[in-house]
Amino acid sequence: MGEPAEVELSLDDIRHVAAFAATCARRALPIFEASHPNDLRPRSAIDGAGSFAETGHRTAELRRLAWDAHKAAREVTESAAIDAALAAMHAAGDAFLHPLYSPHQVKHILGSAVHLALTDSKAVAEQIEWIDAQSNAIVRAVLRRFPSPAAGSTKFGILLVQLDTELRR
Repeated sequence: MGEPAEVELSLDDIRHVAAFAATCARRALPIFEASHPNDLRPRSAIDGAGSFAETGHRTAELRRLAWDAHKAAREVTESAAIDAALAAMHAAGDAFLHPLYSPHQVKHILGSAVHLALTDSKAVAEQIEWIDAQSNAIVRAVLRRFPSPAAGSTKFGILLVQLDTELRR
């Protein structure tokens, strides 16, 4: 019997994933705002993710907020600020997580957490410990429904696999 085409994924599951992602992105936000205090796009994306986590309402506005955070990441030059903005983008984008049985979906589930950890290369272990403490049983259960990502060669890919392995325990 082959792999399933889709995984079971309720709106409540997605709301928990978005809340987790927003929590991770919110922790990274001060890094972005320290160097770009007048750029509210990442904050707005995180706020949108938080609203989705509470209400379950997916809107075109939320998708726009995710894209705006992505644009903010492309317009800054500091590596940590880029990762902080990308964490915000992933948080807002998690409202649109798909039930496709694909390791690519793990990138969406853990994207905010990975980018948080990448904001400070000297504190990755501490960030992973914090991320581990923030993930609840529902987030872990959702993650386990998807296939594990392949070993990556980039910093993001390596850390994604490391976090995935940690949170599946």
